Amino acid sequence: MTGKQLVKCLFNNKLNRIRYTGATIILILSFTMAGAQYISEVLEYTPAPGQFINSAPWGLPSSASSIVGTVNGSLCLGSFGGYVIFRFENPVENHPDNPYGVDFTIFGNPLIDWSEPGIVSVMKDNNENSLPDDTWYELNGSDYYFSSTARNYEVTYSNPGDTIALDVPWMDNTGKVGHIRANSFHQQPYYPLPDSFPALAQDQYTLSGSVIEAEMETTSPTFIKSRKRAFGYADNQLRGTAPFIKPDNPYTGEVENSGGDAFDIGWAVDSNGIYVDLDCIHFVKVHNAALSAEGWLGELSTEITGAVDVAEDGSTTGELDMIVIKELPVEIDTTEYQLEAFVFHKGRVQIDKTIHWTSSLTGAMVNDNHLLTVTGSGDLVLTAVLAEKPEVKTEVSTIIKLDKTTSGLDRYRLSEIFLYPNPARDFIRIKGARDASVSIYDAAGKRCLMIQAYHEHNTIDISGFPVGLYMVKIDHGVQINWLKLLKE
Repeated sequence: MTGKQLVKCLFNNKLNRIRYTGATIILILSFTMAGAQYISEVLEYTPAPGQFINSAPWGLPSSASSIVGTVNGSLCLGSFGGYVIFRFENPVENHPDNPYGVDFTIFGNPLIDWSEPGIVSVMKDNNENSLPDDTWYELNGSDYYFSSTARNYEVTYSNPGDTIALDVPWMDNTGKVGHIRANSFHQQPYYPLPDSFPALAQDQYTLSGSVIEAEMETTSPTFIKSRKRAFGYADNQLRGTAPFIKPDNPYTGEVENSGGDAFDIGWAVDSNGIYVDLDCIHFVKVHNAALSAEGWLGELSTEITGAVDVAEDGSTTGELDMIVIKELPVEIDTTEYQLEAFVFHKGRVQIDKTIHWTSSLTGAMVNDNHLLTVTGSGDLVLTAVLAEKPEVKTEVSTIIKLDKTTSGLDRYRLSEIFLYPNPARDFIRIKGARDASVSIYDAAGKRCLMIQAYHEHNTIDISGFPVGLYMVKIDHGVQINWLKLLKE
């Protein structure tokens, strides 16, 4: 082998040892590209079933090696729950001089109108054994507080058998069932095969994690869109240009530098949703965050092409505030609709901030609890503005379609829901709540209390709560309200 061939081999493979332990792949990097810290080891790759699994270049055990030392690899995680665990050669610091406060960037292969979001979790090697066996902390992205996001979600995939592509049945832990549909473009089995993934049971296996709602636009069957999430998810933002150690600002949504999805270790939360402060992390886990199949395009499947540690640069500045609004349905046919909107500063939710709303449609208004009220039909654009910083704004749009049969039922159910007293010292009641699930969250996003089958005449004891601002979620099953509560 010539010197040139050796260099080419190192750039293409960047490995001198590959060890398989069941479905776990340990990859040791022997070549580090100057000026950047890329992935040095993939510790585990466990895909969910999908159209790219069991085939090159995206869905084989060898695909995991392709994301080491580069941002141009090819690794598919399959459907919901499929995951990869990797590390960098050195710990990633939560450094205050990193641009926009972000610490590393993960690259995928999203398109302009097609995002396949993956949730990212991080771990510090507290026991110093170089294994990912400590505590995982999820990095909470823009959708973390949406009512459609769920923690501890599980999906069990069953093997349909055969040596060709067949629909893969699944059942989740809420009792829902469905299939990962086979298509004509990919004819190999979609369920992971034993020769490649021997540690996975060949009858069925279960994957778990947080799940977010896929935001799909399907008005045109030939041009389906999967909307980009605001921030905090892998395989979400388009790629920019080198140097890849210079990240984009995740709070603007623009491709300014390297592109890809930049992450701040400061977004980490524990299992109760409380922010934790980590000085550094040693391991990163990415799992597909959505369970969705969209016709001829197949399932949403997070892809990873590499990752890089961000370079320190205290001179880089940019906008650190952001308003995130849950996408509206294409059409709204009721006189009232509960919006979900949150303010973030450096990626951490700020529930004490005020949002001012403006509307493009006469007769459409949004109150302090983000309840939209409309009196007529038409195209609607809502603009949310951060009260203390008017240059920070976000828009959402929909079409209001009311007809003569619209009754006052929705208006009564929604507009009559309110907290009293508010501010409160010892207890609260919720007017208009009937057989509802009520949850109260503090400013850190931690759930402090949950009551099932609540009715409006019952009192809720908050005497033990610390003074401060809280968010109260009232879930009627078909309608969810978020209300602010001030505890004195």
